Amino acid sequence: MVGLFSYPKRRLKKLLKEGEYKEALEFGYSIEDKYSNDPDFFFIMGSIYYILEDAKNALYYFDKTLSIGEFDTEALLLKANVHLYLKEHKAVKECCNKVLQVDPQNKSANQILNNLE
Repeated sequence: MVGLFSYPKRRLKKLLKEGEYKEALEFGYSIEDKYSNDPDFFFIMGSIYYILEDAKNALYYFDKTLSIGEFDTEALLLKANVHLYLKEHKAVKECCNKVLQVDPQNKSANQILNNLE
């Protein structure tokens, strides 16, 4: 039988889904070296910090995600929301405009930009 320990990212997602944020972060730190070039891992870690409203760490992990996949629309939208929370409107616009380059009809990006005006 293959357990969750054979699939660390799956375990990390499970902990996140169950609301076990502290345990998820501890586990994430323990496997971070193994996933040092994995945008999905960074996105999951950024999402945990996003949920915990830790803007600094959320941005760190979203930036790592985007350094690998520059036009990851989900990461860009979450990053835009973090910048919105920090009232960094220029950065919000930059993120949303990147999303719109890939997906001109993206409702979330358009809505964020409309709410800024």
